[in-house]
Amino acid sequence: MMKKVTNIPAKNGRYLYAIIPGAHERSFGPIGINGAKVYTICVGETAAVVSDAPNGRIRPERKNFAAHQAVLKTLVENGDLLPMSFGNISTNGSAVKDFLAKNNSSIEKALKRVSGKIEMGLRVNLDVPNIFEYLVRTYDELRIARDELLRPNREPTQDEKIELGRLFQNILESARDEHMETVSKCLAQRCSEIKRNKCRDEREIMNLACLIDRGGVEKFEDGVLKAASLFDDNFAFDYNGPWAPHNFVDLEVK
Repeated sequence: MMKKVTNIPAKNGRYLYAIIPGAHERSFGPIGINGAKVYTICVGETAAVVSDAPNGRIRPERKNFAAHQAVLKTLVENGDLLPMSFGNISTNGSAVKDFLAKNNSSIEKALKRVSGKIEMGLRVNLDVPNIFEYLVRTYDELRIARDELLRPNREPTQDEKIELGRLFQNILESARDEHMETVSKCLAQRCSEIKRNKCRDEREIMNLACLIDRGGVEKFEDGVLKAASLFDDNFAFDYNGPWAPHNFVDLEVK
């Protein structure tokens, strides 16, 4: 996702939602934050999608996040875009034009990367009551270490407990890598790019962002089902989208 341009008080501020291709001005109606009209400011072959932010501030409230996401949803349904992160406010329309002009080369390159593409998400979780006990049952190395630590008539030291925890974490990461390779083989032919994001907790085995063709959702779903068939009932697959390509926009703006 694109980094922030500015976020300062400004009487004629413009709130930025995204960058899209197109040399002609467009209006998307009053769908912006606080019901503001959403429209484009164009420079050359690219355009910033904005709404007026007369007091130069947008509070980080749920309703404003929701409005931001709703605008992105509308845009992704209408074509290519580079989504901006929440909270970008430029000082005025001229500043938006300067931003587009200064970053024209990078913006065009980023738009080319996501042209005709959308993002889908895939999360895989271990659906078990106790992740540690599951891994103990699955991996002999961890079971032997656990049994040694808890054998009768001995008190484990703090270092031994730490070492068991480290072994648990190493095995979990190794399992994630192994499962990632399995899933990637099923999705590789259905995705232009696959990005592996950080897992949110111990139960999460993988958190993927997948860049696919707009018309490729059904093929992606087939790939997910094929991958899921290779795992037992302890694994829960959950895919979502389509989304704006947040994970595949990495612009260094001036």
